[in-house]
Formats: sequence, structure tokens, C-alpha cells
Amino acid sequence: MAQTDQDRYASIEREPKLTGDSRLDALVGAIAEYLAKQRRLGHVPHWVCDPARRLDRPWFTATNPSDAMREYLTFSSPAEFASRNIFTEERPLRRARGPHPSRP
Repeated sequence: MAQTDQDRYASIEREPKLTGDSRLDALVGAIAEYLAKQRRLGHVPHWVCDPARRLDRPWFTATNPSDAMREYLTFSSPAEFASRNIFTEERPLRRARGPHPSRP
């Protein structure tokens, strides 16, 4: 685990190769920018601005979202995701809480 801001930035500085899956490629860009801003690292990696890191059409991350869910996701998505046409919950990287499904 990165101990300093310099180490944290180093963990996202190098551009990962594009996978060819436009959703995954855009998501990686959104996550890197989001982490840089959430951790107040002072700057974001240049590679996150690559047009290949953006979607042409909206992606709502909920399974079979209703119109109401789409509206909610549109307004709750962090800018780093929405700017890439990815619409997700307000805190997309939060950890789920509660018992593991395989545990009683």
C-alpha cells in the first residue's frame, strides 16, 4: 500500500494499455482521475484525457436501470465518471459493508 502522496501518484502515473473494451478503458481513466482528486495528489495523469478513455454513448452501471434510476445516476455520478459518459453512484469506489455472502 502506498504510504506517501508521491507513491500514490506513482501508482496511477503510468498509462495502462487499452484493452479494446471501451467501457473498461473509460472506467480506468475515470478511476485514476477520481483517485488523484480524492487523495488530493495535486495533479492527474495526462493519459486520462485520451479520447479512448471516454464513451460515445452513456453507460448506466446499474443492471436494467429504470428511468428514475437513470435520472438518479445522471445527477449523482462524480464528474470524473460523468465526463466520460459513465453514470454510477455517488461514491463509486466505496466498499460494500456487511457479511460476506458465503458466510452465515
